[in-house]
Amino acid sequence: MTHQLPTLADIANPALTQALQHMLDQKTKPQGSLGRLEGLALQLGQILGTSSPEMLSPQMVVFAGDHGLTARGISAFPSDVSWQMVENFLAGLPAGAARPGLQVRKAMGAEQGTADSSQQPAMSEAQCAQALAHGVALVQGLPGNVLLLGEMGIGNTSAASLLLARLAGLDIAQCTGAGTGLDAAAVQRKTAVLREVLARHADAQAPLQALAALGGFEIATMVGAVLQAAHERRVVLVDGFIASAAVLVAHTLQPLVLQRCVFAHRSGERGHEFMLQHLGAQALLDLGLRLGEGSGAALAWPLLASACAILREMASFESAGVSEKSVADDQTLAVENATP
Repeated sequence: MTHQLPTLADIANPALTQALQHMLDQKTKPQGSLGRLEGLALQLGQILGTSSPEMLSPQMVVFAGDHGLTARGISAFPSDVSWQMVENFLAGLPAGAARPGLQVRKAMGAEQGTADSSQQPAMSEAQCAQALAHGVALVQGLPGNVLLLGEMGIGNTSAASLLLARLAGLDIAQCTGAGTGLDAAAVQRKTAVLREVLARHADAQAPLQALAALGGFEIATMVGAVLQAAHERRVVLVDGFIASAAVLVAHTLQPLVLQRCVFAHRSGERGHEFMLQHLGAQALLDLGLRLGEGSGAALAWPLLASACAILREMASFESAGVSEKSVADDQTLAVENATP
């Protein structure tokens, strides 16, 4: 399945990085005083390949799918809630939903979502490949240079937990949380079911084997979308736990994908912290969110706009006619601090 997926080139450009850092250092502020916003501005410039980054026609895509594993009681809500929430998205009701439109991209023979992964693979390899291709094609048809990820699918925290445990080599108990609101006893039962799933698919070790065995369709489609967006040098703004699971799979296939990814927030879902640690990523926000649906990406969006504005609009010492701190000032300060 891998040969049909987009490949990624290394976008590291030392000359551009040096130019971007010089621009940031010459803005009318103490060096580094805008903290992580300066690092974000640097990353956005590197992704878009310019010292004057501009985010054009950002596209929020919410990937939705049903999970057969919900038959095992791993969620506080029935699977019907997935399509009910999608209808809400189309009505423009949830926070963060804008310009809604539905694209149906079902895998062949999967009209009701993935199979119950405690009994059989969530999807066949052919279905997984088809879902990946759907994600690639979807992004190819989108305008702009920024992709904001969202998702909806009752049971998909279980799929994300399974993928994290398998691909990061963690115990499933570390990766499993409350999802849509399970109590402590229900989380224990959920963990036991997920441990059973991992044992059943112990031979599914390669990333796409794990994805097919453990699910889900929305995650697989998101993997294809992430890889295509990264191939096109779009900024990929990653929402929470489920979207990060798609990036985790994409990263195991193409490690350079992380160059293009900005992680919006650290979810309140237990496994997300471990996932971010495994990826070596730091999220912009930490608000205890565990809603999904692209809500965290929408909240982080103004930070990306601000980071671009620093490079594009903020005056430099030279353009503003403001005197810079001199070396002599530093030396004088050092002498004063050394005076008894």
